[in-house]
Amino acid sequence: MNGERPWIFGDECIVKIMADIVGAHKEEVALMNGLTVNLHLLLLSFFKPTTNRYKILMEAKAFPSDHYAVESQLQLRGLNVETSMLMIEPRKGEETLRIEDILAVIEKEGDSVAVILFSGVQYYTGQLFDIPRITKAGQEKGCIVGFDMAHAVGNVELYLHDWGVDFACWCSYKYLNSGAGGLAGAYIHEKHFQTVEPVLKGWWGHDFKTRFLMENKLQLTPGINGFRLSNPPILLVCALQASLEVFGETTMKRLRKKSILLTGYLEYLIRHYFHKDKDDLEKPYVKVITPSNLEERGCQLTLAFSIPVKSVFKELEKRGVACDMREPNALRVAPVPLYNSFHDVHRFTEILGSAITSAERTADTTARF
Repeated sequence: MNGERPWIFGDECIVKIMADIVGAHKEEVALMNGLTVNLHLLLLSFFKPTTNRYKILMEAKAFPSDHYAVESQLQLRGLNVETSMLMIEPRKGEETLRIEDILAVIEKEGDSVAVILFSGVQYYTGQLFDIPRITKAGQEKGCIVGFDMAHAVGNVELYLHDWGVDFACWCSYKYLNSGAGGLAGAYIHEKHFQTVEPVLKGWWGHDFKTRFLMENKLQLTPGINGFRLSNPPILLVCALQASLEVFGETTMKRLRKKSILLTGYLEYLIRHYFHKDKDDLEKPYVKVITPSNLEERGCQLTLAFSIPVKSVFKELEKRGVACDMREPNALRVAPVPLYNSFHDVHRFTEILGSAITSAERTADTTARF
C-alpha cells in the first residue's frame, strides 16, 4: 500500500497515460480483462433491445472475435441473428467502405438499430473510419455507438470523450506493445455514469473506501470502474506499464505526424517499384488495399500480391522481416513511428523485391515438376 506502485493500485497508476492516448478523462478508462471479455461486459449493459430497436450494426468483415461476440449477445437475448445482425459491405469491386454508404445505412436503418459497433481501424484493410461522423450520425438516430479500438489505439489520434463515443474497448498487444494476451482497456463516456451499470458485478467494482469492510453491501463505483471484477493481474500490468511509460514521453500528435510521413514513404516506394506493368504482364505486382487518403488510414498498409502471398511471406521471414499474413492473399505491413525509421522502410522495400523474386523463382521451379 505504501510503495511507489502498490500492487492493489497497479493498474490505476498507468490509467492516466492510457486515457491520454485514447483522448478520454482518467475516470472514463479502466484497464482490465481481455478485449472480448470487455466487449461482452459493455454490450450486456448497452445493448437493450426493444420490439422496434433490436439490431446491432457493424462492418461485414469485422474481426472474428467481435463478430462472434455480437452473435452470442443476440442469441443470449433470444434474437434471430440473421435479422438482428446488420452488416455493411463495401461496394462491388471495392475493398473498403465509403463513409457516405455507412451514413446512408445509419439514416435508413437507424430507427431499428440499438447499437452501432465499428472498428476504429479495420484490422484487414487498415482503413481508419470516420469515428466522429459515425458517432454523431448514430446518436442522432437514437443509437448507442461503440468502437473496437484494437488497431487504432497507439496508432492514430483519438478523442473519445470529445467525440462523444458511448463506449469503446481495445487490447494492448498491437501498437501498445504489451505482448499477446496483455491487459485490455475499456471506456465509457462520463454522460453514462449515473445511468449505465454493469450487468455482471464483482468485488473490484465496489468503491475502494468501503471495499475491505466485507459487508456484502455493494457500493458500486460509477462509470467504467464499476465494471471491474477482480484485482489486476500484476505481471500484465507491468508489461503494459513498460510500454505506456515510453508513450508518456511523447504525444500521439507527434507520433501521428511521423507516422503519416513513414507510411506515405512506404506507399510511394511500393507503388513505384511494384506497380502493375502494362508492358510486362508477367511481372509480379503489388496492390495497396489500404486507402491513400491520409485521413482514412493509420500506419498500416495492406498489400495484395499477384503471386501467392504465402511464398512471399516465407521469404520475408527468412530475411528477418516481421510483418503479418492474412488470408486470402494479403500482407499487413506497419512502419510504427515509435520505433521504425525511414531507413527501415527503404530496407523493407529492398528486401520485399528480393523476396518476390525468390518466391516467383520457387513457383516456376515447382510448376516444372
